[in-house]
Amino acid sequence: MALVCLIHHLAPVAVVLLIFCCCCSIHPGVAVDTLRQGGPALPPGSNSSLDSPSGQFSLAITEFNSDNLTCRYLGLWWEFRYFIWTVDGSFRICDGSGRLVLDRNGTLKLTHSAAGPPLVLYSNNNNTTSKNLTAAVQDNGSLAVRDGKLDPLWQSFDSPTDSWLPGMKLGVVNTGQNRKLTSWLVDSLPVKGAFTLEWDPKREELVTKRRGVLYWASGKQLGPDRFQHLDLTGISSAGLDYNVTRVSKGGDDYLTFGVSVNGNSVPGQWNFSILALGHDGGIEDKTVGVPALDPDLCDGNSTENGCVRWEGPECRRSNEERFYLPRWDEMLEEWDEEVDGAANGSVVVGSISDCKEWCWNHCQCGGVSLERAGNGTTQCVFYKYGVSSNESSGVPRANMYRQIKGKVPRKYDSGGNGSTNAPSISPSAAPSAVDPPPAKAKVKNSSGKWVKKSGKWVLVGIALALMILLILTTFWYTRRRKLRELVTAVRDEGNGGHDHLTVYSVAAIMMATDNFSPQNKLGQGGFGPVYKGKLPNGLEVAVKRLSETSGQGLVEFRNELILIAKLQHRNLVKLLGYCIHGEEKMLVYEYMANKSLDSFIFDESKRSQLDWNERFNIIEGIAQGLLYLHKYSRVRIIHRDLKVSNILLDEKINPKISDFGLARIFYTNASKANTNRPAGTFGYMSPEYIMEGVFSTKSDVFSFGIMLLEIVSGRKNYRLIQQDPPINLVGYAWKLWEEGTPLQLMDPFLSNIDNYKDQILRCVTVGLLCIEYKAEDRPSMSEAISMLNNQVASLPIPKQPGFTTRPGSIGSERRNLPEKCSDNEVTLTTMCAR
Repeated sequence: MALVCLIHHLAPVAVVLLIFCCCCSIHPGVAVDTLRQGGPALPPGSNSSLDSPSGQFSLAITEFNSDNLTCRYLGLWWEFRYFIWTVDGSFRICDGSGRLVLDRNGTLKLTHSAAGPPLVLYSNNNNTTSKNLTAAVQDNGSLAVRDGKLDPLWQSFDSPTDSWLPGMKLGVVNTGQNRKLTSWLVDSLPVKGAFTLEWDPKREELVTKRRGVLYWASGKQLGPDRFQHLDLTGISSAGLDYNVTRVSKGGDDYLTFGVSVNGNSVPGQWNFSILALGHDGGIEDKTVGVPALDPDLCDGNSTENGCVRWEGPECRRSNEERFYLPRWDEMLEEWDEEVDGAANGSVVVGSISDCKEWCWNHCQCGGVSLERAGNGTTQCVFYKYGVSSNESSGVPRANMYRQIKGKVPRKYDSGGNGSTNAPSISPSAAPSAVDPPPAKAKVKNSSGKWVKKSGKWVLVGIALALMILLILTTFWYTRRRKLRELVTAVRDEGNGGHDHLTVYSVAAIMMATDNFSPQNKLGQGGFGPVYKGKLPNGLEVAVKRLSETSGQGLVEFRNELILIAKLQHRNLVKLLGYCIHGEEKMLVYEYMANKSLDSFIFDESKRSQLDWNERFNIIEGIAQGLLYLHKYSRVRIIHRDLKVSNILLDEKINPKISDFGLARIFYTNASKANTNRPAGTFGYMSPEYIMEGVFSTKSDVFSFGIMLLEIVSGRKNYRLIQQDPPINLVGYAWKLWEEGTPLQLMDPFLSNIDNYKDQILRCVTVGLLCIEYKAEDRPSMSEAISMLNNQVASLPIPKQPGFTTRPGSIGSERRNLPEKCSDNEVTLTTMCAR
């Protein structure tokens, strides 16, 4: 739907986007959702992944191409854009042999053909008898090993790497484990780096340590999204609101957080966020690319904003000593003659932070850059003060931090006094130290020297990049705008004046449904899957989840939510609340213990459980619910998708109409309308609706007639009955009517029906009247209810219905009733049911 809107508003650009998205969607690999004990393994490569139910998170054995070895790492991705967890960054597989397997003993391990044992993630030492262990990626971003529906035996949330996700605990848990974040060595190498981010219960603050030494402290918490030296307020223009919570009880003392969208408008809305600890000690929300803590704040002698002054020799004791990474253009153009230094020859392996620390501790060092060593590691290259630049060294000086005195420059000024002040640019805004140099500057030639690069292709590349950025931004903005409109409509219309509706958080929904466990799945409809859940107060609910592949979208979701909030009737399913989580939308209903009607009447083992009294009660309840929609509700409503699978049964077998995604509202006295896109379920749609797009209350009457015949017979309308020629249920019912034996339509599983034959015959007759070809020949729901309940009134003689697959005169005159109906010949009096 979003693409259609883009094509309508931005046709030329939208076509390019459509082609781009189609090309990107080609995915030749295999995605699964669960590893089972003793089952197949997960092979290497990004084309083979273990995906969460929503598809938002994926576990894969993938390449980074961050070094010359092209090795693979086992880790979790968010939308295959950001690496949020890895089991062990130092464990890499460079021969293509890696496999993740949950073996017969219940051990989850990463096997390989190289020397050494496999990497064990979880060992089933304490539960050796279990044979039903599974490993799956949850919708909260955690890889978990479970035994059935029990709590996780192991989960990746207990061993975080560099990313803090909503619901993840950071601090001390009752096991005594101190859960903390550990940075990568560099942005493109998931080896443990120099920094850790942890919760200090004694200091009651978040602290960053560099190689175990205190580097930065957040100060006391001032609110749900603020500390003294860490402010998450308004971190994103997308409207994210953070809620950081401290839990301190028993042996636990940790922080956890959640993120809401437009919290002031729709309290409780939850979204997703990744707070990542950078290789340079900074903190950034990766989902929106906004830094929460600038990594340059704590370089050198700074004690502002929670920074801790570095230890070092006397030469660094000046309060003015700092490190600074100039901008690309400043370093390579205006400052070309200002960069003093040549390769010092002193090389250590580590991160840029380790390089800066070494330079800080050596007074002769005036600058430092991080280089790729060529063997899968990194190295530092240092520069001395007072030596002119040397291009032949091959060092891309755009990556070089300079040792300066004074505050970090804010403005470049090349006046007569020779001062050089440049804007402070965070390293996260410049390319990584292991990335290629910028196209604008220089590239290495065949001899290894840096030379100027032609600007022609640079302009082409920039133009293409800007076009793609415009396309993606437009697409993103359109999606966000539609989501905001949906939220506003839900708030203003759906919940306006209906305080009984609850806005559930995604955390509450996931907890209630056990992370949308397959064991809790009740069924699958056009809207998406439906799951059983249990709220903390013990109330059982049904959660209807709009899937990305659903034929329905924002309009249908809004329609059902706003519409059903206005309806109150004992034969309509009750809506308890809703949840909007990013692109996902969920509706929360009262739980119907006996599921849907089709699970009874079409099931050979359960059909006999419904006797005729119960079936007639169901027929009458459906009719009363429809009458309310057509006549007695605040607005006239046409359901448009009535079928037995949309009739739910409570614990007392009372019927309730559900699924209002395709319903239409009439605010005036109009009773019919046209559409160019008929929607519904074949077999239940009236002839005029399918062929002309005309729908009315008589369209629902047609669907009711089909259901009536299905309830009486226990047969599906669209399933052919072996006759000569084969016919559907409607054709079979009409054939029996013409032959004068309509009672043969009755379900053979019905017993003790001698006293109900007249009532069954009346139901068959009313069913045939409701499915007549012409809409004007069908009764209204009030007339149908009167026919069903008035046992002494004679009934009109049905005409041949539509879609019987048997020839006949559709518009023929009414014929005489079969003899078995002749004992009830009185004038029909139409009554309006209450």
